[in-house]
Amino acid sequence: MAAYMIGTDIGTTSTKCVLYDLKGHVIAHADKGYPLYQDVPDMAEEDPEDIFNAVIDVLGQVIRKVKVKPEEIKGVSFSSAMHSLILMDENDEPLTRAITWADNRAAKYSEELKANGLGAEIYAKTGTPIHPMAPLSKMLWLKNEQPDLFKKAKKFIDLKTYVFFKLFGVYQMEYSIASATGMFNIFELKWEPQVLDLLDITTDRLPELVAPTDTIDHINDSYGKLLGIAQTTPFVFGASDGVLSNLGVNAIDPGVVAVTIGTSGAVRVVVDKPMVDPNGRLFCYALTKDKWVVGGPVNNGGIVFRWVRDQLFAPEKITAEQMQVSSYDILTQIAEKIPAGSDGLLFQPYLGGERAPIWNAYARGSFFGLTRQHTRAHMVRSALEGIVYNLYVVMLMIEGIAGKPKRIQATGGFARSALWRQMLADIFEQDVTIPESFESSCLGAATLGLYALGYIDELSEVKNMIGVTEVHHPNAENFEVYRELLPIWLRLSRTLEPEYKAIAEFQKKHTNPNK
Repeated sequence: MAAYMIGTDIGTTSTKCVLYDLKGHVIAHADKGYPLYQDVPDMAEEDPEDIFNAVIDVLGQVIRKVKVKPEEIKGVSFSSAMHSLILMDENDEPLTRAITWADNRAAKYSEELKANGLGAEIYAKTGTPIHPMAPLSKMLWLKNEQPDLFKKAKKFIDLKTYVFFKLFGVYQMEYSIASATGMFNIFELKWEPQVLDLLDITTDRLPELVAPTDTIDHINDSYGKLLGIAQTTPFVFGASDGVLSNLGVNAIDPGVVAVTIGTSGAVRVVVDKPMVDPNGRLFCYALTKDKWVVGGPVNNGGIVFRWVRDQLFAPEKITAEQMQVSSYDILTQIAEKIPAGSDGLLFQPYLGGERAPIWNAYARGSFFGLTRQHTRAHMVRSALEGIVYNLYVVMLMIEGIAGKPKRIQATGGFARSALWRQMLADIFEQDVTIPESFESSCLGAATLGLYALGYIDELSEVKNMIGVTEVHHPNAENFEVYRELLPIWLRLSRTLEPEYKAIAEFQKKHTNPNK
């Protein structure tokens, strides 16, 4: 009889689902997107029902594609985006949409926490940098600015907890998602009393905590019948998308670093116990009780490349669409004609504020060094280099507490570009390995599910599932150029930082949100 494991990733822009056999081979996959609501400045929300419906849709698709029988599904395991917040009422209905990690409206309260020293104390216990992305900051904002709504909330939960509640009728959150809230003590594996006091709430208003490898069964009968999933099928709670992406690219051994560039980006390494950065710049999130992921997330990854395409290369985009070829491929071909370092044109990629390495929600982007000799081609290459410079600085921070990397595994949409992959190797001055694995967070979720259910003995068995790899070696001529430019790029960041808030406030004051 055939046997399958399903890995599902609840992402910021879409939910993806992959059906694997028990050896990790992809059998079927599906994805479904949903809108992001940005009705006012700094808002970034999603409808929880859109997310839940997407989960049901993609699960149903992969099961139907292969005509899987209920008894052939050995487990369903989940990955999810971090930092979301949903308020639930007494009738277990959402009081709010899901406030996502990209929502910046809590910036004022993050700044206050950092300024009064309380933020440093909380970070040292929770491992979540103080930033408006975190549910802690979002809840402070709601408590102060919408107190009636805050008091009305029966539960404060995240997207994955919402999905599991709809499927099983329980409010439970696993350690991995909890460790990204800013409210969970990563050393004691419990909700942090200091944070509960700050928010004036008790633990009964938060989900019950469970381990990422814990399981639940007896799915809601109507959904079970709709999907063709037996009531006895175990659902594994799983973990967050970031830590499972590490697992999905086989970056779980000490010193093996995962670099991800999708819409946003991240640099992460696995350690065997919780550890925090003395300067509060890096996160520490749970994968399992004895595997923790230290790293830094960046807001500005592929979304910057999209901005370059849409705003600087609109004619090329239209031409590409007419020719039915990738507009990004055309842009990278243009950028390839420009030498490493873009003839001294530097780009600060902070188009959407920034998390790591500067943790400044007010940060703004800029080109520096423009001359009459620079062209649009220089600007596209400079933008790509700026994204990688930013990730490299995050890597330097990680080296400070976890040591120098032994190997870099890279994944994300950028991996389709040979130019960008080589740029990563040149700026990091390291070999960069690109695994073939499809949807690393889904594979990570499935691998964790196989481990939780006893089908594999070690998480390291993922190495047999990621497929062939491609290695890029650093080009000595290029990294000499980048060595010269990087200190200038870093000094520029520090020089501009005092002005970020001023220009952000000007823009907020004078920008028409309806445009």
